[in-house]
Amino acid sequence: MSLPAKLAVYSLLATSVVCLQFPFKLPFFKQKEDLLADNQVVPPVTPRIAIVGAGAAGSSAAFWISKAKERFGIDVEIDVYERASYIGGRSTIVYPYNDTTLDPMELGASIFVDANKNLMRAAKEFNLTLKDFIDEFSDTGLWDGQKFNILNEGTYSKSWWTTLKVLWRYGYSAPVKTRTIVKNMIADYISLYTAASPRWDDIGGLVERMNWTDFVNSTTLEYLSSKGVAEKWSREMVEAATRVNYGQDVDKIHALEGTCSLAATGASAVRDGNFLIFENFLNRSGANVYLNSEVRDILRVPASSRWIIHTPSGSRIYKAIILAAPFHQANITVPSDLAELIPPQPYVHLHVTLLTTKSESTNPAYFNLPPDEKVPKVILTTHEGVRNGGVEPEFNSISVHGQIQKVPGSVDEEPEWKVKIFSKERVSDEWLEKVFGKVGWVHRKEWDAYPVLPPTTRFPPVRLDQGFYYVNAFEPFISTMETETIASRNVVDLLLHEEFGSGICGSQLSGPETGEEDAPRESGSEDFVLGWDC
Repeated sequence: MSLPAKLAVYSLLATSVVCLQFPFKLPFFKQKEDLLADNQVVPPVTPRIAIVGAGAAGSSAAFWISKAKERFGIDVEIDVYERASYIGGRSTIVYPYNDTTLDPMELGASIFVDANKNLMRAAKEFNLTLKDFIDEFSDTGLWDGQKFNILNEGTYSKSWWTTLKVLWRYGYSAPVKTRTIVKNMIADYISLYTAASPRWDDIGGLVERMNWTDFVNSTTLEYLSSKGVAEKWSREMVEAATRVNYGQDVDKIHALEGTCSLAATGASAVRDGNFLIFENFLNRSGANVYLNSEVRDILRVPASSRWIIHTPSGSRIYKAIILAAPFHQANITVPSDLAELIPPQPYVHLHVTLLTTKSESTNPAYFNLPPDEKVPKVILTTHEGVRNGGVEPEFNSISVHGQIQKVPGSVDEEPEWKVKIFSKERVSDEWLEKVFGKVGWVHRKEWDAYPVLPPTTRFPPVRLDQGFYYVNAFEPFISTMETETIASRNVVDLLLHEEFGSGICGSQLSGPETGEEDAPRESGSEDFVLGWDC
């Protein structure tokens, strides 16, 4: 059906049968005896909010709405549409050999850190067990495609800043200056969890409020150089972080995301899968969740401030819409005047290869090392070899994640180690055998994993129209699981104020964008997290 034809049908529906049925149910039409007489009062219809996407952004948006319902009695129903068969978006797990008795491996978003207060609080509130990465990442190497620039023994976090090998190669100044920049950035970022956090419908305004204009207007290399950080350090050590976290080099990625790549203190993950946080968000929200339900279009109801969602299984009219998926990947038709507001956003196409091997480490010969040389468990890469006329590394990162804990008495009790590889191209079976020797189980996945993040001053609007909000407008600014939950909190607060006159924490917004200064007061506790607490 053409778009004009759809609009004609929706106009007719909006003026006759307003309450359409959910997907997967047969259309319902009232019989004559069910119609109300002219002198009867029409019963109120509970307003509905649709959330498109059940990843970090969509699941947390439903959770924030449920907080407002719980605190202030806001009467609203929540429907969540997800085209995939699972909750979690880019956060999902697989089991080696498809054996659910073995520990799972993250296939997508893998870690969060101490500064990620929403995810840390969620894990605590939902009684989820965390694991850290200190033991697994006990030594790190930096590979340029032909040689190791540095081999570090010691913990993963300490290797970035304090080992003698690092200080010998880069000097004292570069690590110290970079650590100060990261520390100051985190201190500013933490303000987003306080009661005085601004609410924003324009990312550019938030950039100015946070005093981060230079961060997003510069590449990571340019910004660090302007602060007196040696380029050799940025092109090697800092680039190792931007490549493993975002698949981008320091002379391409903007400085805010580059700095975020270095904020790895307290790196953790949910033992049984980070997706459990997002499942709990939805389970506790009371939302109606529709998996395998692709939204085809989101259109205005003519002569109304409402919106209609159309799926292959049916349609429904909503008071408000939260789009919690990347617009240009979602293949959703929206009114052309709104589509024009969202700039094209390319994503990094990433190959993730998970495997098991009976080799405790990679083959030294592949890395031009003597046979008895120990290869690091974590191998990060830099593009610096290519800049100097060398070859491109065949992977972004390799990490050995410890042994598979097999059941005693199993047929094959020989130890196996779990490995994760990030690469720009598919790695062949032959390549895996060359690097790891005997390989057991292999699982491959291709992701549009993270947005391409060059310096920019142009961001999509958060509020596309009355009652229509776009959470992923935040991704060209900062792209993490955690910041999706912050962006969704902001969207929910704006939406609830616009449509219901009250937000997650009450009737007032804070920040200069609203002109209101009387924000809710926090308790002063370091554990205070806006949204969870008010």
